Amino acid sequence: MTSKHNRRRITLFSPGDNQDTLAIADVLRSETVGGVLMLVAAITALLWANLGTVSYEAVRGIELGPMSLEHWASDGLLTIFFFVAGLELKREFVAGSLARPRQALVPIAAALCGMGVPALIYLVINVATPGGLAQGWAIPMATDIAFALAVLAVAAPKLPASLRAFLLTLAIVDDLGAILVIAVVFTASVNWISLAIAAVCALIWGLLQWKRIDKWWLHLPLFVACWWFMYDSGVHATIAGVLLGLLTRTSAHEGNDPVDRWEHFWRPVSAGFAVPVFALFAAGVTVSPSALLEVFTQPAPLGIILGLVIGKVIGVTGGAWLTAKITGAELHGGLTWREVMSVGVLAGIGFTVALLVADLAFAGDPVEADRAKAAVLVASLIAACVAMISLRFRTRARARRGTLAQ
Repeated sequence: MTSKHNRRRITLFSPGDNQDTLAIADVLRSETVGGVLMLVAAITALLWANLGTVSYEAVRGIELGPMSLEHWASDGLLTIFFFVAGLELKREFVAGSLARPRQALVPIAAALCGMGVPALIYLVINVATPGGLAQGWAIPMATDIAFALAVLAVAAPKLPASLRAFLLTLAIVDDLGAILVIAVVFTASVNWISLAIAAVCALIWGLLQWKRIDKWWLHLPLFVACWWFMYDSGVHATIAGVLLGLLTRTSAHEGNDPVDRWEHFWRPVSAGFAVPVFALFAAGVTVSPSALLEVFTQPAPLGIILGLVIGKVIGVTGGAWLTAKITGAELHGGLTWREVMSVGVLAGIGFTVALLVADLAFAGDPVEADRAKAAVLVASLIAACVAMISLRFRTRARARRGTLAQ
């Protein structure tokens, strides 16, 4: 009876097979570089915006065709980032951690709670406070996978790969949730003809993948057309990237399929160019003593900070723990819930998607949008510092037990 019960028990955050471990290590290396480049771009934006406000605003306001450089970065280049996210999601659904529902249940629940609790904290603060702005509730929901993985790799490179896998799965589900919020919540009006044309482009893309036709000269025009008509429809253009990524063919038994090849090609473009350029044009907020004071006293930015720094760790850790208790799952041998909590702190690092949502939520109020962006940057800095300290403690604790990198 006991042996039968043990066979059915789920083991959380086990190291996985060699293929999973190598894939995770590869993502960690590339995302670490991307995180550093994003950080450099964000710092450059802050310095430029505060030392040369006129020139910064002039450059990002330059019109190039139908959009300014700022909008080309958020609506155009960021589509590459979302395309890579879509490819990653497709692989995880077909051959990764999300393909095993029982194993994926805990990180999925952790991600959902890690989105819901910050949004709830934001709403409570802004609904209960005079002058609160409820429309920013989605800003603290997003986790930045590149920054979070970069901090983890720098602060705790010897912690088990299983915890890194948990963070990766968590961030992937988080990205999917943020994408759905952007598509559903921040679409004021829809041009149904343009949306139908975008859907036809996506359908042709999927048909080509089903027929195993991988010609770049067919897919590239389709990508551009789907992006343009999605943009023209009123739905945020980056949704086209996710949609086409999810429609790309992959197989658990096929090597070097389109998902592998295209992610291998486009990830460096996303991490090395698209996201840093977006950060350069999005993170430039004017910082002054009074502006910093407003971040901690105004309801909207305060809700963002508390949502990211406190709400994320409560939601992620609490969601994982409750789901584990309900399902009877147990941690992989040697792991502790304190280590899971330390990784949960990393989820409070919000950058790329959070900045994008801040622009969308306060599209008609640039002052409040800048406050929201400043709050995202402050919260991310706090979460990163707390996570690094916590992860260092966990690494030292493992060193004393002699259980590093198991």
